Amino acid sequence: MSEQNIEVCILAAGMGKRMHSTIPKAMQRLAGKPILAHLLQSAQALNPSQIHVVIGPEGNSIKSAFPEMTVNWVTQTDRRGTGHAVLQALPHFDSDSRVLILVGDAPLLSTKTMASLAAVEAPLSVLTATMEDPRGYGRIVKSESGLISEIVEHRDATDLQKQICEINTGVMASSAAHLHDWLPQLDDDNDQGELLLTDIVVLANQAELEVKAFLSKDLLEVTGINSFSQLAALESALQRRRAETLLASGVHIIDPDRFDLRGELECGTDVHIDINCVFEGKVSLGDGVRIGANCSIKDAVIAANSVIKENSVLDDCQVGPESQVGPFARLRPGTLLHSAVSIGNFVEVKNTEVGTGSKASHLTYLGDSVIGSEVNIGAGTITCNYDGVLKHTTRIEDHVFVGSNTAFVAPVTIGARSTIAAGSTITKDVDEGELAISRGKQKSVANWKRPEGDK
Repeated sequence: MSEQNIEVCILAAGMGKRMHSTIPKAMQRLAGKPILAHLLQSAQALNPSQIHVVIGPEGNSIKSAFPEMTVNWVTQTDRRGTGHAVLQALPHFDSDSRVLILVGDAPLLSTKTMASLAAVEAPLSVLTATMEDPRGYGRIVKSESGLISEIVEHRDATDLQKQICEINTGVMASSAAHLHDWLPQLDDDNDQGELLLTDIVVLANQAELEVKAFLSKDLLEVTGINSFSQLAALESALQRRRAETLLASGVHIIDPDRFDLRGELECGTDVHIDINCVFEGKVSLGDGVRIGANCSIKDAVIAANSVIKENSVLDDCQVGPESQVGPFARLRPGTLLHSAVSIGNFVEVKNTEVGTGSKASHLTYLGDSVIGSEVNIGAGTITCNYDGVLKHTTRIEDHVFVGSNTAFVAPVTIGARSTIAAGSTITKDVDEGELAISRGKQKSVANWKRPEGDK
């Protein structure tokens, strides 16, 4: 079967009533991105001819979240069950295709499992799983030949059927031609008063067509989400699995139960990650990098042997080798630190390049700046980069010494090997090798008596 004749239909119209949220269930976040995004990413890797997503009438927020994805959005105005949901997409299916039907609240289904289910040679195939405690799940009832004869909901199952541990995941694959035959035959003569997709199993058996099971051996990828409690449990299990994968590759994670990866993390050798760190987007950690506790790192490249100390926040930045950042430091988008740079506690850096060996050790803001090599930035220094309308650049050349509590009013250029006296407000360029002092003259008043209030 060629990839070109596979279509994917994702049922994502669920409201998530048990979540008590105005956000559609498909848009609740797992590992940093919407539940639906996980499924779409895996489905796209199949290279299907089409991806259909069935959403509810309030689904504009879902569509707007995926502007760059090629998706056929289908609206289920009245939520009348899973079979009714697929019926809404039915007119869009190519009659020669095989349709893979996915449930939108089981986000971790892998591309490999999708492909394996679609490749089962049967008019209808059902993804199943075995559970030690299958309560609440529909049971897979099989004939003596091992084919599926029916799917029985837990509440409708006999005592004998309730002993069956193989359950229905809700994921199926069928030829579009058979769906065109079966779906219009569904009725709502059941406790839910809905058109149930599982009823096509009975229709297939009535037509003496084979219904085969494909057993998933990974319960995590078929786990569904209907409440925030279930979402939290799946998040915990997913993060633990990601941590275990990194541990097996040689990353030293202090406590895998206090680790969050919400994107992609690439690690060199001898990387050390302390507790409660969150990684988002694409993050690269070079050989020997150490990440302290409680750090948040997003879309960052951190080169070899650098140390990010505890409680630091890094976003869209690059840290050169042998550098130190933190504790309690913030690197904002556009920050580039060259090698052996030190950014200390309560220092914020934004859209700034800092040269090799330069230091800003405490209580400093560097924004829209270009800082040379071996520059020392004293405590309390700020670059005044915004005039209320435009951002301006501060340039500090090599080997400059900046005293504490200095304010640079941009645009301004500070020449190499110059010195800025503590407490200065610099509004003009400083030439190479000069000492710049800009402060009020100190005056002392002898025998000064403080005002005293009523006692």
